[in-house]
Amino acid sequence: MHSILAVDDSASMRQMVSFTLKNAGFKVVEAVDGQDAWEKASQRDFQLVLTDQNMPRMDGISLTKKLRESPKFKSTPILILTTESSDQMKQAGRAAGATGWLVKPFDPAKLIEVIGKVIR
Repeated sequence: MHSILAVDDSASMRQMVSFTLKNAGFKVVEAVDGQDAWEKASQRDFQLVLTDQNMPRMDGISLTKKLRESPKFKSTPILILTTESSDQMKQAGRAAGATGWLVKPFDPAKLIEVIGKVIR
């Protein structure tokens, strides 16, 4: 079973994402912000990281950069799920090493479809 780290500072968004992923058969570990996610990521392996962009303590792009610096997460798919939709932000995400960029509100079927395409 694939393990996914779901990172969002919004409790309701974490619940929606977790619900969607668990229903699709994934194991989900939740983190409340980038710093929390980094601590959890350094303790275990995940097959995918799904992170929000705008969060306190560490945003999604900073988290992506930090994960990419770790050999363990060099090739792990990282999807940024955010309300941000500007090309500038998407480019910053790509430059940081994000695999993909999804805009909220998300379509659960599309989210599962995208995860299916990038997860190994």
